Amino acid sequence: MIRRSHAVSAVKYLLVLGLALGLASSAFAQQPAQQRGQGQATAGARPAPGKGGHPPLFFSEAWNHPQKEQVPLTQEHVSNPNLELKLYGKGIEITGANDGGEDNPVRLFMGTCATQCGAMFRDKNNYVDLSGLARIKWLTRVSGFHKLQPMIKLADGTYLVGDHAEGQISDYYETTFAIQDIHWIKVDPDKLLTHGDFLDKVDLSKVDEVGFVDLMPGSGHGQGGFSVMSRFAVYGKPVPREPVQSRAN
Repeated sequence: MIRRSHAVSAVKYLLVLGLALGLASSAFAQQPAQQRGQGQATAGARPAPGKGGHPPLFFSEAWNHPQKEQVPLTQEHVSNPNLELKLYGKGIEITGANDGGEDNPVRLFMGTCATQCGAMFRDKNNYVDLSGLARIKWLTRVSGFHKLQPMIKLADGTYLVGDHAEGQISDYYETTFAIQDIHWIKVDPDKLLTHGDFLDKVDLSKVDEVGFVDLMPGSGHGQGGFSVMSRFAVYGKPVPREPVQSRAN
């Protein structure tokens, strides 16, 4: 009886030992594979924007327009002293208005443009780098089929319009969108007519002007044919402009 008891105990011990060794071997075998999988996921995944990944506010404009009636838009209506206003289009009749309080904020009205029209801003001291996580934030409203689209001028003089088009009919709508999601096409700055194909690559590291455009003529003050721009802001990295060298005789 004693020998039989010892034999049974020995068998149980061997079974338990074999099971423990099997579990340990499986764990060691899986660990490198898991580590390799984690390493591959980390290397192949797109890095999430971390702290400091988004560029700072480059400029914002909310307009200086004390008049309640609509008057032609001029440089005097720009509240940011560092910005120069540039108007584009042949039948430019962009007006400013401040007659509705919070429900109808200070804004640019583009319904009186006889043809396509747009406006852009030029910082006096800096270009702007719109690569990476740069973005635009604006408060807009439209009527009918009108839409507002981003427009830029590169440092080399190239004018481009982006395929991001926005504007809600029922009310003002504030949105933020990423520049890197936009596809760009060349545009004639005088006629505001696009030409060519969408560009595969655009170097946005040095942009001279940033703004917006409505590629449809306005139909006046009635419903069905206007676009409105209120607040406008650009987030990007400033790039100092080259100092203008005086010509020596």
